[in-house]
Amino acid sequence: MYWQPEIETLGRAELEALQVRRLQTTVARVLAGVRFYQRKLADGQVGADQIRSLEDLRRLPFTTNADLRDHYPDGLLAVPREQVTRLHTSSGTTGKPRPCSSPGRTWTRRRS
Repeated sequence: MYWQPEIETLGRAELEALQVRRLQTTVARVLAGVRFYQRKLADGQVGADQIRSLEDLRRLPFTTNADLRDHYPDGLLAVPREQVTRLHTSSGTTGKPRPCSSPGRTWTRRRS
């Protein structure tokens, strides 16, 4: 049983092409709206148009726990805060919780 058979049954080449397109979209989104990632990606000289294969994942910078804590609560949002419908955080045992937020549209069934 498949949730999205048109995607889950793709051949390897088609799946990788889809993954690359989605990665390009993600990089473009954070470059357009998240200052933190604008700086991180500029430091690594990575832009959406430079993502050509899954091998390019190696060029993307890591986001650390410290990054998440330092930019709490909304310094890493790629959408306006009023569009956030869910906010999850760690317990904050290190002194400051780590957030993970989502706009409402991510909780609907996606078709591509």
